[in-house]
Amino acid sequence: MSALALSVLLSFVSAVAYAGGAVVQERVADSCSGERFAPLRRPGWWAALGLNGLGGVLHVVALAFGPLSLVQPLGALTIVFALPMAALFVGRKAGTTAWRGAVMATAGLAGLLSLVGASDAGSLGPAQRTALALVTGGAIVALMVAARAAHRHPAVRSVLLATGAGAAFGMSSVFTKTVAVDWSAGAGLAGLPSLGVIAVLSAAGVFLSQSAYRDGGLAAPLATLTVVNPVLAAVVGIVLFGETFRHGTTGTVLALGCAVVTGGGLILLTTERLGGPAARKPPADTGRVPGARWPVDPSAPVLTSVDAEPVAEGADGDTPADPRSLPDVPLCA
Repeated sequence: MSALALSVLLSFVSAVAYAGGAVVQERVADSCSGERFAPLRRPGWWAALGLNGLGGVLHVVALAFGPLSLVQPLGALTIVFALPMAALFVGRKAGTTAWRGAVMATAGLAGLLSLVGASDAGSLGPAQRTALALVTGGAIVALMVAARAAHRHPAVRSVLLATGAGAAFGMSSVFTKTVAVDWSAGAGLAGLPSLGVIAVLSAAGVFLSQSAYRDGGLAAPLATLTVVNPVLAAVVGIVLFGETFRHGTTGTVLALGCAVVTGGGLILLTTERLGGPAARKPPADTGRVPGARWPVDPSAPVLTSVDAEPVAEGADGDTPADPRSLPDVPLCA
């Protein structure tokens, strides 16, 4: 098997692993949306982390065997794999709008990045790496601040966090490619600072994506992350690695058209979340007390204190209801 074919195969398997990790991550985030650190106590979250780690390792190996302009477009297959996997394993079926958006985003992204011409393998100098790390860190912090300011708009907050996650993962791929080139050239320990940057960016991407899934479901955050990640890496490849669009002016025009298609698909994905109406909406006839995190039955007894008798009467109309008979409501399923 040639190095190029091996790179393509590893990229496919990496996309499947990333898709599985995203589905499990969103599932855990949805079931523990009330507590910020509750997912850390769930085995499912660690399983998702393992799948993301496996996808990352395969992605690194793929970058070692293939060019950045080839490996990154194949990462767009993550969302295509995630839609059927979510429907098959967790019953989160996607509607027609989500599928149309996924196809448009993937096709536009693949077309855009297929027009990027590959160049000889190159690395970045110390000054370029430092500047790139600082700019990336500043951009991610700015997105986090903007997301915090948009806490009243969960959809906007989710997209902002997913954009930060995509930037973190994309720049992590750039530094990974640089380290792979350095090691191939026998640079030895010179790549240790870059490994530290990769670790920080990867961790930031995981936690930002977790927060994005908690606020916006699976479809929109994953679409945003999937688009931002390879596009940002391709831009860096064009600017710093000397890659250009193929076919001259014609290729540039085609690339702009593909970008429009990708943007249209992303907009469609943001208009529809995965899962049926019961996945995230409370029942229509349950009284919801302002500030409560779960529906409250209006006929249920109300306790004034721990030791006080319940205010409401029991079923026979005379005997007060026993507080011990009240159902236990789990904070996190």
